[in-house]
Amino acid sequence: MTDIAPVRRALISVSDKTGLEALGKRLATAGVELISTGGTAKALRAAGLAVKDVAELTQYPEMMDGRVKTLHPVVHGGLLAVRANPDHVAAMAAHGIAAIDLLVVNLYPFEATVARGADYDECVENIDIGGPAMIRAAAKNHADVAVVVDAEDYDAVLAEIEAGGTSLATRKRLAATAYARTAAYDAAVSGWMAAAIGQETPRRRAFAGTLAQGLRYGENPHQRAAFYAETRSPLAASRAATTKSGDVGPSCRRAESTTRVPSLTVSPVSVSPALPVPITVAVQATVPSAAASRVTVKRVPVPTGTCAAT
Repeated sequence: MTDIAPVRRALISVSDKTGLEALGKRLATAGVELISTGGTAKALRAAGLAVKDVAELTQYPEMMDGRVKTLHPVVHGGLLAVRANPDHVAAMAAHGIAAIDLLVVNLYPFEATVARGADYDECVENIDIGGPAMIRAAAKNHADVAVVVDAEDYDAVLAEIEAGGTSLATRKRLAATAYARTAAYDAAVSGWMAAAIGQETPRRRAFAGTLAQGLRYGENPHQRAAFYAETRSPLAASRAATTKSGDVGPSCRRAESTTRVPSLTVSPVSVSPALPVPITVAVQATVPSAAASRVTVKRVPVPTGTCAAT
């Protein structure tokens, strides 16, 4: 793997356009060719920047209400080609595929669409397909490609590009963040769909969270710990749960279980009163194999304040 990877071409496709104009201008000043789609390309042009449409690369127009635009070998080949692999380089030359060194994508606002109470069909239309596919491709090829899914990473990445290229350490960190984002997105979609069709106990249940705050220490003073807040849709809110048994401090609700869980331990926790997000408490439980299939998992939000559990 090359430690420093210069950025010559960037593909940008974002729903949340926070910081987009500044990003585009700094990339252009650094000599980076900009490729984009739909509304993102329109916004960049409105800022006076030269942008090439993805359709110019693929020679296919966006179609089917935007469902198909980036799912093409010219795009994915540019993201996935290993620059140090002669066979990959030969394939790129043979098929007219140019390398894409930076991918900036944030996804269709599925979670926000569900949260405002949109109907089933509108929620389905806000499930992003091309975005996660590109993110996963770029993240897999982090040896050569930097992938950015959060606007808060723009400045750090731009600083490296302006200094000559992205570092391998940064590309690895960005790739990990990218996979976490697509995992959280899929968890939101699968959780919403299960709730929407009335599946209370689907075969697989995925959970994801965003870092809310760090804690002073974990279960023991030498361990690190943190709170992660789960974003829950209105449909799934009533089914959201955290595995607990017994009372958890003053004013905390008592959770229920369909079986008695032995060897249950909960670490003392402290919740910031000013934290405006739902919080869940993770617990450790040892469940005999014979009883494991009878355990019902529930999750209850911890109110603001301080809750101690023993």
